[in-house]
Amino acid sequence: MAELLKIVSTFLACAVAFGKVGMPMAVVLFKFNFLKVFLVSTSGGIAGSIFFTNLSAVILKKYHQYRVKKGRIHRGKIFTKSNRRIIKVKQKFGLAGIAFLTPMLLSYPIGALLADRFFKNKKKIILYLSIATIFWSVVIYSFLLLFRW
Repeated sequence: MAELLKIVSTFLACAVAFGKVGMPMAVVLFKFNFLKVFLVSTSGGIAGSIFFTNLSAVILKKYHQYRVKKGRIHRGKIFTKSNRRIIKVKQKFGLAGIAFLTPMLLSYPIGALLADRFFKNKKKIILYLSIATIFWSVVIYSFLLLFRW
């Protein structure tokens, strides 16, 4: 029973904050072997990316409906300093950049929201986030194993 709780807590932590909480918890705190770390963390990260990508689509849709209802939708594009910065980041890094940064620097809720905001293809978003999750799982495990605490 205790082992199941460790696995479930690692899975849920990886679904939300992969690189900050989930992977260190699996390797350092629970001392899982590579196969268990890889399976639990990547499945948690992929499940988190699927869940939060679909949730962010719902949130963005409801937010748009709210803005329409309140009359806050402008017909013409308004170019502010922050809008220009966002467009620059989108053009420079794209979906691959957002997916690469999501498991480590961002969390899955924020990364999925940004990706869904700029790129509407959910299958592609989930694919990129899944590939980044698998990549970072191997990298973080190797790093934590190299500098064993």
